[in-house]
Amino acid sequence: MPDPASPRFRVAIFVSGGGSNMEALIRAAEKGGLPRAEIALVICNRPDAGAVPRAQSHGIETAVIASKGAADQDFQASILSALIERRIDVICLAGYLKKVGSDIVQRYRGRILNIHPALLPRYGGAGMYGRFVHEAVLKAGDKESGCSVHLVDDEFDHGPVLAQRRVPVLTGDTPEGLAKRILEQEHQLYPQVLAQFCEQLVAAQRHPGEGRGPETSTPLDSGFRRNDG
Repeated sequence: MPDPASPRFRVAIFVSGGGSNMEALIRAAEKGGLPRAEIALVICNRPDAGAVPRAQSHGIETAVIASKGAADQDFQASILSALIERRIDVICLAGYLKKVGSDIVQRYRGRILNIHPALLPRYGGAGMYGRFVHEAVLKAGDKESGCSVHLVDDEFDHGPVLAQRRVPVLTGDTPEGLAKRILEQEHQLYPQVLAQFCEQLVAAQRHPGEGRGPETSTPLDSGFRRNDG
């Protein structure tokens, strides 16, 4: 773990696609917006994903661990080995379309974050990602949508919500238009939540046994609106 006197947490980002949320986190770190976090590793399960050159252009170590054609047990074991080898403290999922293995969840319980393009618990679960989420929101006639950052557990999109941003659904909205406006909020929200999350980890290390750590705490309170029902 980091030096208790001046802790910084080594962060791994998991990604499957283009990596815009990944890049938002990297850019926040480069600008000093993540003082307690070091983006130490990007793990991608698709060799042809746009996130790979994107991460490398920032000088971030990138591990491509292909999930296609691999036994899931071997795939998950390779990821866990990479995390342990790089001494990773915190994991951020950023458009990662594989379920995180149970051994990884167990080892990093309370230290895995995910961002989801909906107001959880609505429109979460297996198959609810990207365009499918926005199509479901529009089909239901909802007046608002948004994004959520939550802790990851053994189920898809199920862990405690830490923070949310709400986005109005406009008359005549399309999945593409709604997705674009929500993505803008994701890029702002995720770095802010990660920064606060790491500060909570620092507090938990400095005052063990006092209060609750991030894995059991109530949602982060910094003006973020969360979904209450």
